[in-house]
Amino acid sequence: MATDDQTLQAALGKALGALRRRERTAVELHAWLRERGCDEDLTEAVVAELVELGELDDERFAHAYAADKRDLAGWGAHRIAAALTERGIGAALAERAASEPREAELERAVRLVEAKEADLSDEQARARALAHLTRRGYEYELAYDAVRRAEGNGSRAA
Repeated sequence: MATDDQTLQAALGKALGALRRRERTAVELHAWLRERGCDEDLTEAVVAELVELGELDDERFAHAYAADKRDLAGWGAHRIAAALTERGIGAALAERAASEPREAELERAVRLVEAKEADLSDEQARARALAHLTRRGYEYELAYDAVRRAEGNGSRAA
């Protein structure tokens, strides 16, 4: 039917506009379309079409999001994976996108601790640095190793 095709094209246009303004996951775009009055069948058709065209790609989104959060916000793998899962990315893909070699994650964590310029010679300062890293999503053992390495590097030793 012409109206069905027109409706699909109109919904595709709106969805593409939304994707141009902000990258979204398939789940987020699905919710966005539903909030704007698209029925379930139309929403599914639009999402499927955009996936087929390569405009909507959860794998690409997950890896780009992880890289941004890692590089710009200093997040650790656990926080990145949790945020991706909240945005509708499957757990396996979220874990894969968030993971990186331990040494690279450790070095980033050390830089975060050193950027705080805290005197790590006292236990309270080390505990604060450890808490800071775990809040950012670094696993406890890695955060502990980062604090110890920063301390060994002489991070503002009085």
